[in-house]
Amino acid sequence: MNRTDDRQSHGRGEQPERPMLITARHLPEPLLQFCGGRDSDPRRGLSMYGPFSLGQPRKHPRSLRIGLLGSQKTIAAAQRWLEECAAGVGGDEDHQDFPGCTSDVGFFCDLEFDDGWIHAIPQREQERALAIDDHRVRFETTVGLIEQGLAWFGALDHRPDVVIVALPDEIVEQCRTVDYVENGVEVHRDLRRAIKVAAMRHHLTTQLLLTRTPRGGRFVDHPSKVAWNFFTALYFKRGLQPWAPVGLDPETCYVGVSFFRPLGSKDTVRASMAQAFSAHGDAIVLRGQEFPWDPSTHGRSPHLDAAHAERLLGLVLNRYTAETQGRRPRRVVLHKSSRFTRAELEGFRRGLDDVRLYDFAAIARDDRVRLLRLGQYPVLRGTHFTVGEHEYLYTTGFLAGLDVYPHGHLPSALRVTDRHGDSPLDTLLREILILTKMNWNSADFAASLPITLDLARDVGDIMRELPADQEPLANFKYYV
Repeated sequence: MNRTDDRQSHGRGEQPERPMLITARHLPEPLLQFCGGRDSDPRRGLSMYGPFSLGQPRKHPRSLRIGLLGSQKTIAAAQRWLEECAAGVGGDEDHQDFPGCTSDVGFFCDLEFDDGWIHAIPQREQERALAIDDHRVRFETTVGLIEQGLAWFGALDHRPDVVIVALPDEIVEQCRTVDYVENGVEVHRDLRRAIKVAAMRHHLTTQLLLTRTPRGGRFVDHPSKVAWNFFTALYFKRGLQPWAPVGLDPETCYVGVSFFRPLGSKDTVRASMAQAFSAHGDAIVLRGQEFPWDPSTHGRSPHLDAAHAERLLGLVLNRYTAETQGRRPRRVVLHKSSRFTRAELEGFRRGLDDVRLYDFAAIARDDRVRLLRLGQYPVLRGTHFTVGEHEYLYTTGFLAGLDVYPHGHLPSALRVTDRHGDSPLDTLLREILILTKMNWNSADFAASLPITLDLARDVGDIMRELPADQEPLANFKYYV
């Protein structure tokens, strides 16, 4: 090709495009700490070694007190199912046996039931509520009946540790959600979220149990998987740790920031919400101040101005310090799903105050770029790959340690779209993998997102239901 042709191909004075470099490697699977040993798999570790809190005799209880709220029939069915599961649930070649929950196996505490911890909603009141034609009034009346029961539990001198809310099918079917317009604003409400907010008013942790769960069948997971997830969440909501992360810096505070629109507010007002986690797995939830945001002029993704960012991080660190008996973190890791604006960076850096080290990272799912692996199974979880200057990490995928692929779809990678701070990329990626294993609301191997962002939508949805004059409880167990 002569010089004239070369100029016509690449443009006058332009150089040919250089090929984009692609690299890939595999990061080791993080371990979890249980009572008597370590393992990468929550179910295997719990079965072999017992829950982490078992190794803390002053904290680990001998029993788990269960309250039951629902109709007479659903309460009886719920107690029967819980007792059956507590004795153990068999698995199969694809599902691990659930060892049970008694004083000498599984979670090493007995379920404790008592007639004084049962509150049945009268059948006539249920029928009267469900007969209401206006969907909003029917929803609010039903939530009121459930809250009356929760208030009854809250007033007990000797309260249960967790209240199982076992609602009849007709309540769930007719009151699952409601949509209406109030003062020109579209409002969407959800029964589960409303129950969580009502329970918080009485400092109660709740576990919802649908009637189809004990029955099993279509749209319900294998009985052993259901039991694993249900009892793991139950144990956590008792204020206990099924497992603890291994490899996180004990002097680092891990923070997730997300946004939500308060119930009934205009689109131009959003509020910020932060979750803070310690290296030991302790978690706190906070609600930030409201701030104006107009999607029509600023875009769909809300961003904080410098003053709000500074105040939010200051609030998180002050609460973290109070929760850890005055221990100030040496380092802060902050995750959010959208890129940082210049104002956010400025504000968050000011909010660090006396904290010496920091890492800010924007993390989001990205299915536009995928790796394909030769053979029957998809790419391994823990695969880190780069495409030019872009960084990707697979937090889902084939699990080499278990020789299984637990998902029914082609996995997507996370992309680290924006990062600022002191630590090398390897440290941030390793921490992300560990943080995907800290969702104690189930016994799954890992989530696709780190815990700092994993439950952000669920917590934000509950925060949306929370009235402005109701102070949110800080402990994470109230939101799951």
